[in-house]
Amino acid sequence: MVGMGLTGKSKSSGGGGGEGWGTGFLLVFFPEEHHNHHHQPQTPTKKPSNFNLTSSSSPLKRTNSTHLLHKAQSTISICLLLLFTTLLLFTLSTLPSSTTTARRLYRVPRRQLSSTPQEFPSSPSNLSHALQGMGTLYRRGTRAMSDLVVAHALESLSLHDLKLFLRLFYRSTLASRSDLLFIFPSKTADFDNAILLENDSFLKLLAQYSENSGNTSRSPDGFDPTQFVKSGKKEKESGEPIWGRRIRANLSEESGAESTRPSYGSVVGFDVEELDPEKSLSGFLDHVPMSLRRWACYPMLLGRVRRNFKHVMLVDLKEMLVLGDPLGRIRSQSPESVLVTRSTSGKHGKRNSDKTQLTRQKMVHPGIIMGGSRGVRRLSNAMLTDIVRASIQHKKRNAVSESGLFNQLVGNDFVLKNVNLLVSAEPIPDLSSSGGSNSKSSLQLITKNHMVIRRGNSNLDVINSMVMRHICSFPIDSTVYSDC
Repeated sequence: MVGMGLTGKSKSSGGGGGEGWGTGFLLVFFPEEHHNHHHQPQTPTKKPSNFNLTSSSSPLKRTNSTHLLHKAQSTISICLLLLFTTLLLFTLSTLPSSTTTARRLYRVPRRQLSSTPQEFPSSPSNLSHALQGMGTLYRRGTRAMSDLVVAHALESLSLHDLKLFLRLFYRSTLASRSDLLFIFPSKTADFDNAILLENDSFLKLLAQYSENSGNTSRSPDGFDPTQFVKSGKKEKESGEPIWGRRIRANLSEESGAESTRPSYGSVVGFDVEELDPEKSLSGFLDHVPMSLRRWACYPMLLGRVRRNFKHVMLVDLKEMLVLGDPLGRIRSQSPESVLVTRSTSGKHGKRNSDKTQLTRQKMVHPGIIMGGSRGVRRLSNAMLTDIVRASIQHKKRNAVSESGLFNQLVGNDFVLKNVNLLVSAEPIPDLSSSGGSNSKSSLQLITKNHMVIRRGNSNLDVINSMVMRHICSFPIDSTVYSDC
């Protein structure tokens, strides 16, 4: 009987016990064969005495019991098969994730001075957005910076001007402490390629100079890799940059090589259409040059990053060259402080406290403005308001001058009552008026004796060539830059 096949172990003794257990195990996985085997005609040896059933109902009862037991066995067999299949699939599915985890734990590349970060885009096609779906991320820095340099490009900016600005900026101490942000009149692939190329050259300089850091014969005004080395503790406290996607750092990379990890800022770019989509000044002026439209871009830009940066510098990309760290002059000032610089040299016997009389005597230059983020934001808002007011008052819609309006604004204490305005007593050195392109005085201006210099308005090609020759005079630099 089928029922007796399950209870065969209890009714047998000796070696028959093992046979009954095996029969029950086979019955679970092969119910059909076991069922057919027990339905062969057999001669009962003994009639059970514990059942008080009539002879007519006993075969029917056994048939129903056999049918129910067969269904139960089939159900158990299916459940065991499903359980076995589930365990097998689960084991196979966990194998790839374990391999991936192992690869992550034993990944070799680390951010060192001699290595190139993997998040560096190599071509314009790999560029991503910089902030909230806007802008272009050319390079993501190693940490969050407290300073921001906003460089605006005029319509007459050339590739040569852009490359020269970047090469000198990357040699300055400001490159290791601030993020660099460009504002372009329009998006061009040539500018993107130039920025990516200079970024790649910067990393090569950083790697090669760090390998030759023991060479004491290097000129003091050459590339200094030590300024790009920060302690790992300061980097962890500063956090990640706000530009681009957030990158989850590897634990093995965080724990190793903290003392040799470089520190440099991010490089991003924005188009004026992104920062001023409504063309705020187009209704007041027939033609809005970049020198005026940039003031319409600052409210949105500085408003979005006001909690991320403590100090901001606005600089003209074409006319100014950054050589040192000019923001160091205002880091100890209040967040409302703004420093402006005189544009021409001359005799001056007044101190910074007498700012009104000083600005009346000498003009200040709107090409470079620096200060606390709050003060620069307030100054830019006031300048935008003055541009609109002046365009309404003038009969000629294009008679608004940026330099004239900015100097009027600096001399108006009432409008800038919520800004702590400081005027530098020293003018900005002019490279074009230093005595010629081959003079020693011109080359001395390129060194770090000055934080910022002006290219000037005359002989720009000669000046650019002179600066390039000075950079290419260093052996390592001449091998990194292809145009040397």
